[in-house]
Amino acid sequence: MRTVAIVGGGFCGTLTAVNLTRLSARPLRILLINDRYPLGRGVAYGTLQPEHLLNVAARNMSAFPDLPSHFVEWLRNRAEFASTPTPNLREEFVPRRVYGDYLLDLIFWQSQPLAGSHQVQIESIEDEVMDLAPSGPGAQLVLRSGASLGADQVVLATGNRAPRALPALAAVQDHPAYRANPWLGGLLPRPDCREDVLLVGTGLTMVDVFLSLRAADWQGTIHAVSRHGLLPLSHFRGGEYPQFPPDGVDTLDLSALVTLMETHCARLRAEGMNPAIVVDKLRPFTQRIWRQLSLSDKQEFLRTYVARWNVTRHRIPAAVAAQVETAQKQDQIRVHRGTVCDARDEGGRLRVSIRGEDGPPRALVVGLVVNCTGPSDSLRVDPSPLFRNLFDRGLVRADELDMGIEVTPHFAAVDEHGAASDFLFAIGPLLRGTLWETTAVPELRAQAHQVAKHLLDDRARTPAEWAQETPANLLEYYI
Repeated sequence: MRTVAIVGGGFCGTLTAVNLTRLSARPLRILLINDRYPLGRGVAYGTLQPEHLLNVAARNMSAFPDLPSHFVEWLRNRAEFASTPTPNLREEFVPRRVYGDYLLDLIFWQSQPLAGSHQVQIESIEDEVMDLAPSGPGAQLVLRSGASLGADQVVLATGNRAPRALPALAAVQDHPAYRANPWLGGLLPRPDCREDVLLVGTGLTMVDVFLSLRAADWQGTIHAVSRHGLLPLSHFRGGEYPQFPPDGVDTLDLSALVTLMETHCARLRAEGMNPAIVVDKLRPFTQRIWRQLSLSDKQEFLRTYVARWNVTRHRIPAAVAAQVETAQKQDQIRVHRGTVCDARDEGGRLRVSIRGEDGPPRALVVGLVVNCTGPSDSLRVDPSPLFRNLFDRGLVRADELDMGIEVTPHFAAVDEHGAASDFLFAIGPLLRGTLWETTAVPELRAQAHQVAKHLLDDRARTPAEWAQETPANLLEYYI
């Protein structure tokens, strides 16, 4: 029986396993190897706090590109949504823990012996893959427990990396009042909620931590700092704007694209419409645009425009944005524009120095510091044992921006010599340097569906045959 090993049990890994089960016409053994976070839920949907909401309306959260209403129909069977009219339910930003229930439900039923008639087996393994080496036509995986597993094909679906280490906080890395990763170990170092707090970063992670502190009735002032001081924008109901994007938008260089977007943003403001509409309407083209930009253009985008892009593209529900705005007005949260330059212990608290654009650093003494900078951007900086070994063995190579690994259009890992692997594949945030837009459900569910179809296709193909048979935008598949 053919064996497929999936490394990572979050959204990408779970959906790859589910799609293999749905699509397979032959007996198949699936090893779903998960570590650290709850199976099926991963980091994003592992939270159990009701205040942590999806940042996307329910209508766009189906796990299956070919069944767009699947999630809404699943919600309809839950008691808490039974009385919600379908049009309202489609626009609902439901708690992320509910979406985790949805994914766990999918993997549970697909794991049952009677789920299909083709004897597809899903084996869940709670362990960490430490090493992976070619073995015959497939690979041998070595686990932290010491176990060794053989597989014909392997899918790397490891999801987002942990937040990057902050050099300015290295001296307090092990301090009880510092949280290097807000998703591990809990937030509260002591029951006294009167302490001030510093959140390093002002993006989506900061908003989640703010909501957690607010739910805990935190009384101290919550400080949030980033170089740009920008907060995620609120979702809104878009309007019709057929003027954008024009034909050929996916052929523009960065300078022309910026000029085009700024022009249309100005027009939208003049018409009393939200300029973020241009970002939404660009969404189906984003991956194609990114792939054809020059390396220097990509680097310039990351230096100059990424903060503005992120707060506009990755928006938050209006109800959450209202809470943040109210807290700012009531001086419960203060946003600072600057960088953390030093930190040290002060009687069990932390004295943190923040440098702004002008003037000397200012100091804050707080009872809790949380790293909210989001996933690390570099795969080679402090890689996991698995990726350290993959690089050392030459089985993968970093993309041109060192944000992930290079893959072919059918998701095969590219080795150090530029050759496509016969057995190793990757999806999800590992493709960020290649695709940029590869963290949201519409893209990830399509990748999981496509890689499952490819793994189940027994016909051998040369790279030239793949190029002829595969749509040019396979990696950009967007629904």
